[in-house]
Amino acid sequence: MNDKPTLIAEQIKHKIGNRHPEVLIVLGSGLGDFANEVENRLEINYADIDGFPVSTVSGHSGKLIAGEVCGKEVLCMQGRVHLYEGYAPSLIADIIKAFKLIGIKTMVVTNAAGSLKKDIKPGTLMLITDHLNMSGFNPLIGANDERYGPRFPNMNNVYCAEYQKKAERIAENNDIELNKGVYCMVSGPAFETPAEVKLYAILGADANGMSTVPETMSAVYCGIKVLGISAITNYCTGVEGGYPTHDETLKNAAKTAEDMTKLVKSFIGEL
Repeated sequence: MNDKPTLIAEQIKHKIGNRHPEVLIVLGSGLGDFANEVENRLEINYADIDGFPVSTVSGHSGKLIAGEVCGKEVLCMQGRVHLYEGYAPSLIADIIKAFKLIGIKTMVVTNAAGSLKKDIKPGTLMLITDHLNMSGFNPLIGANDERYGPRFPNMNNVYCAEYQKKAERIAENNDIELNKGVYCMVSGPAFETPAEVKLYAILGADANGMSTVPETMSAVYCGIKVLGISAITNYCTGVEGGYPTHDETLKNAAKTAEDMTKLVKSFIGEL
């Protein structure tokens, strides 16, 4: 069947040749340098894949990188696309469906996020234990194709509990400060108001961002296990005097890069 995910998957398979990646790594704002850790790398511009959305945001290179990390075959998204760029949530789902067809079984998703709690400090990492979808969008709306997943997927274990335990152990063994918390997604592109920050905290969120949830929901739907990690880049508006900017996001994401790289590499090595 020549649906969009199949067409995207066929192009990627053709371009990566005899590589068979089973791990997908999604790199968020300011975290693209992790791609330098990929050995025997092959780079593919998003623009060279028909039907693949092109990233338009600073800090997102817009490349697929195939290669090896710790002896495991991986595929990196060096830059993602966001709802606020004008892309339909279903298009993000199509990308994840294409990765399922390629053979992806594990997704490590990273992002830059603002802290809603004063004890989760900028420059540290947060293990995502669950999420709140406050974007107003769901990537799974529309006709369902049972080849990819069920009509009503269970979201009880969105961020794989087994993977969380592994990440916590790795962080402890490597002296990496790793907070734990609930990630709240909004559509963006405007940063949150002080009233919204108070609301998200009341609802149980610990960090706030504009990504991650669509690809994570799509991955769970497709039977792909997910590990989620946020680079905490700022305090949200009104928290400890927070006044977020995109420049601050990129600068502080870079500060977390060493810990993020060590954590993700070790995690992949243990799969």
